[in-house]
Amino acid sequence: MADFGFARFGEDEENEEEEGQGYASTTKDGLIFLVDCSKSMFDSEDEDQESHFQLCIKCAKTTLQNKIISSDKDLIGVVFFGTDKAKNTSDFKHIYIYQELDQPGAPRILELEDMLENGYKKFGKDFGHSTAFSLHEALWTCQNMFSNSTQKVGSKRILLFTNNDNPHAGSPQLQRQARTKASDLNETGIDLELMHLIQEGETFDVTKFYKDLLYSADDEITELPDPAEKLEELMSRVRTKDHKKRALRRIPFSLGKGLNLGVGVYTLVRSCPKPYGVKLSRNTNEELKTHTKSYLEDTGEVLMPQDLKKAQTYGGRRICFENDEVTEIKRFEEPGFYLMGFKPRASLKKYYHVKPGQFIYPDENTVSGSTTLFSALLKKCLDRGVMPICKYIPGKNFPPRFAALVPQEEELDEHKVQITPPGFHVIILPFADDFRKVKLDETVRANTEQIDKAKDMIKKLAFTFNSESFENPVLQKYWRNIEALALDRDEPEEMVDYTMPNDAGMTKRAGKLIDEFKDLVFPAGYEPGKKRKAGAAADPAAKKAKTDGALAMLDAKTEAENGRLGKLTVALLQEVCKKQGITPASKKKADLIEAINDHFGV
Repeated sequence: MADFGFARFGEDEENEEEEGQGYASTTKDGLIFLVDCSKSMFDSEDEDQESHFQLCIKCAKTTLQNKIISSDKDLIGVVFFGTDKAKNTSDFKHIYIYQELDQPGAPRILELEDMLENGYKKFGKDFGHSTAFSLHEALWTCQNMFSNSTQKVGSKRILLFTNNDNPHAGSPQLQRQARTKASDLNETGIDLELMHLIQEGETFDVTKFYKDLLYSADDEITELPDPAEKLEELMSRVRTKDHKKRALRRIPFSLGKGLNLGVGVYTLVRSCPKPYGVKLSRNTNEELKTHTKSYLEDTGEVLMPQDLKKAQTYGGRRICFENDEVTEIKRFEEPGFYLMGFKPRASLKKYYHVKPGQFIYPDENTVSGSTTLFSALLKKCLDRGVMPICKYIPGKNFPPRFAALVPQEEELDEHKVQITPPGFHVIILPFADDFRKVKLDETVRANTEQIDKAKDMIKKLAFTFNSESFENPVLQKYWRNIEALALDRDEPEEMVDYTMPNDAGMTKRAGKLIDEFKDLVFPAGYEPGKKRKAGAAADPAAKKAKTDGALAMLDAKTEAENGRLGKLTVALLQEVCKKQGITPASKKKADLIEAINDHFGV
């Protein structure tokens, strides 16, 4: 089974507060850019065309900028090999550590920007070029950087950028040493990824040397992507490899009694909110930490977690629960997927969507042989057009749900880079209680001519949508302003809002059809966007009269004794408090109900 290319496995992270809210990683990812600095990496056919070295530095700079936004605690380093000068802790020749393994920051980005603008032109003078390097020493240097890091590093990865498909061609000993060191890296949990580059018309034969250096998850080398010629291709590959995405959880998948396989559950898409503001000390500008304590109202005694209980009002009585009892109430079965049967894929309707889906991929570390069994199940489901229906319990304190596992086949782009991985999408299905009948108001129906004209207009305006083509303009503006402040720029980088409608383009493609549709649907004198006058129901006086009428018919004491206060509106509860002379702790519904219950001694 092909490797899960754009989301490699990692360790379980079950720190999410609520299901579907993502997870917080407790370890840092380490990434080193190992860049070949031989003379050929600086050659370009055209003066206006960027050299391979410039592409590599651009990738490093962009990765640093992305890491600051997505995971600023990760560690990144940049190492040159094939230079005349040397700078490393082991005194290896022709290896220069340009940036140590450290967290991304503004000074490091500015340093790479300076290298892009001016440094590459005088690189030969400042650093020099040499073909007498040893690749195994370059890999050794990267290994030492990970080992000497003072911070705990979880995922360790080296991205090797080069345009030479056969280094040390005249020295079998140096090639053998490089293969041995690559094997050592694999055994110590350091991933080595090849980012090979070519000029137009050139070739890069991976089988000459590098194929023996690369190890996949199952120790089998799958077909490698084509060499990159442009920045877009190289950046796309770097984005898939720059950090190891971790499984949301690892749970068993039961196909029947005594037949289990291990799977990892991944979140492929999640919301990207703006970060919360950090409170700083006015005097020292240091980050402030919040400590919360609970006190007993009567005595001021500090309450410990075990002193607190949870309660539920039922039938007018407050039922108290210990924390262990609450946990036990939430627990059903052991976490996992339990196969219930199969249904045709066509039976999955769009309106079954109740929450964002997830994705599962086999986990060989949990149960040996999971990949083989998972692949067989996936292949049969694709061949027969069916999907497994499972009972899905994500964790110990999660309720069971039914889930449809929609099979997905692997897809590669024209450069053999994986764009969709093989596996199953986990679609959470609704229960019978989740369906509701919507009463639709009778409205004027469109006639056949209007419907046909709308179809023609939609066909002209249709385009292939891809969410990756549209960036969130709010987030982009937010981060670009922060970036401009951090890098001391006069103004932020210009941003194009692609969510704005392309009026000129739509008019060019379907202007005549749009006018004809408007003439058919909207009557003469119709003004789009004009606000209607509010009706009598929106009048505050009418609302108050309605509340007063309900209050007059209400027996508050009877409602409190029967535990039906929760069914009343907040406005009605406030009027009850006002009429009875009750002073609630706040205007929240729970506080209003508690105050009324206390007043009537319930």
